[in-house]
Amino acid sequence: QVQLVESGGGLVQPGGSLTLSCAASGNIVTIHTMGWYRQALGKQRDLVADIQSSGNRIYAGSVKGRFIISRDNTKNVVYLQMNDLKVEDTAVYYCNVGATVGPAGVRDDYWGQGTQVTVSS
Repeated sequence: QVQLVESGGGLVQPGGSLTLSCAASGNIVTIHTMGWYRQALGKQRDLVADIQSSGNRIYAGSVKGRFIISRDNTKNVVYLQMNDLKVEDTAVYYCNVGATVGPAGVRDDYWGQGTQVTVSS
């Protein structure tokens, strides 16, 4: 199993910045993908950004150029630096990790508990 602990959410004014972090722990053999999704009130959960073990990144069109995803493989931590935040970025942000865990070597997806990001003046 993998445990994910998220931090960094909060209230920020439009145009401001926040950085989210998510630390993975457990009986991890390999972490493949680390990413962030978000779910606004009454809407579905959508991909914000993810980063492969190779370093390849994918961003949602709405955040491209404003958000930066990075990971520290030595600490099993993924970060989401969010700049120029807009009201429409308001949502619960969820960390997602695709990992192979031992001892059976099973690959699965794991989710954090979510952290609220509110952009408001």
